Amino acid sequence: MTLDSQLLRLGRHSVVYGLGGIVSRVIAVFLLPVYTRYLDPEDFGAVGVLLALSAVLVTILRAGISSAFFRFTFDSKDPERRLLVLRTSFWFTMASATLGLAAGWLLAEPVADALGLDDAWLVRAAFVGIWAQMNYEQLTAVFRVEERSTLYVLASLANIAVTVLATVLLIVVWEQGALGLIAGNFTGTLAVYAVLLGYRRAQLGLSFSRPLLREMNRFGIPLVPAALALIAMNLGDRFFLNHFAGIEEVGRYEIGVRIASAMVLLLTAFRLAWPAFAYSIEDDREAKRTYAYVLTYLVALASWLALALGLLAPWLVRLLATPAYYEGARVVALLAFGGVAYAAYIVMAIGVGRAKRTQFNWVITGAAALVSVALNLILVPDHGMIGSAVASAAAFTAMFLGMTWYAQHVFPTPYQWRRVATAAGAAIALTVAGKLLDVPLAVAILLVAAYPVALLLLGFFEAAERLRLRGVLSRT
Repeated sequence: MTLDSQLLRLGRHSVVYGLGGIVSRVIAVFLLPVYTRYLDPEDFGAVGVLLALSAVLVTILRAGISSAFFRFTFDSKDPERRLLVLRTSFWFTMASATLGLAAGWLLAEPVADALGLDDAWLVRAAFVGIWAQMNYEQLTAVFRVEERSTLYVLASLANIAVTVLATVLLIVVWEQGALGLIAGNFTGTLAVYAVLLGYRRAQLGLSFSRPLLREMNRFGIPLVPAALALIAMNLGDRFFLNHFAGIEEVGRYEIGVRIASAMVLLLTAFRLAWPAFAYSIEDDREAKRTYAYVLTYLVALASWLALALGLLAPWLVRLLATPAYYEGARVVALLAFGGVAYAAYIVMAIGVGRAKRTQFNWVITGAAALVSVALNLILVPDHGMIGSAVASAAAFTAMFLGMTWYAQHVFPTPYQWRRVATAAGAAIALTVAGKLLDVPLAVAILLVAAYPVALLLLGFFEAAERLRLRGVLSRT
């Protein structure tokens, strides 16, 4: 298969996966006025803290089984062996999630006290959400392994539809506040999970292999500390902000995070398609060449999106939120460019997974998490949410650099570093110029539109790419 056909295949699945993300993000954006009208910053902050806790617990309870599921499925050529991988993963996930749910309900009161929350039912609802998320994602991962992206998106859209309806009813009609937001988020997940159980019933037998589970755990468990460190960088800032600046600052920061999370739309679509695509390329030389171009194009696209979010953030926040949340616009650019570094990290990490040398991942992500913690401790007391945003961007950059060093040792790949630096550097320069000059909306839009021109002037495009571009422009 040629490089162009490989990239088209990855792009096709990413676009399909992205459709569900687009719908989700667009709806989330339009719901922000509802949330900010019916929830005060304290409620919004409480939800943010519980989302951070949920992410940590999901990672621990999974024990790396989701990553192992992908790797061992593609290592298994025999259909019976693949079925055993699926069943072992499913039953392990079910048992682990159920134990977590039971523990969460029993310990809801002390957990609420430790988090500074007044209502233990918020904690109980969060643990139901954890159970639903773990089991739902295990079943939808089967669609990803099968590269049946359309069915994955249909499940996602059904989940979104039920979730939106339930959330609006709980918050607006029944006035359940933060509890309604949490409960609404898992209602759709539970409903679609029930349907998926019926759809997969022929595959979900009672067979379970302890030896296979031990092999999968040897691959997956070393990834757990790495994932926890990643969560610490993604969500730990809420705890520092809560401690040093108060829950209202968390609420305002959360609005900035929601705007910057448009990056998540791109990254989620890519991450859903990437493991199955990357592992399915059997020839190492072909894989290395493909990975190099994927990194270049992904960084260019992510940088353009980060530029747009960073420059347009003040108007986006004013469009979507009430004045109490306007300060959240200040963190969007930093968080968005942190997302660019994370996008590059995703590509680099696949080489380590391909080589099955995951044992060192936790050191890299752990070091980046320490950078995040240290900078939060230093910057948040005096600079509030800006300090957290700086810590986040710095930590993701450190993580990318560390993974690059390690991945190039275990799976050396000829990445196009000059083009990668050009793509990221041009977007950063345009963002800084727009911020320093405090440009109006029209100029901000022009700066965003000028990004491809800047890349052309800086020599980013190869000759073959310039020829393709001329062909496209001549046809239009």
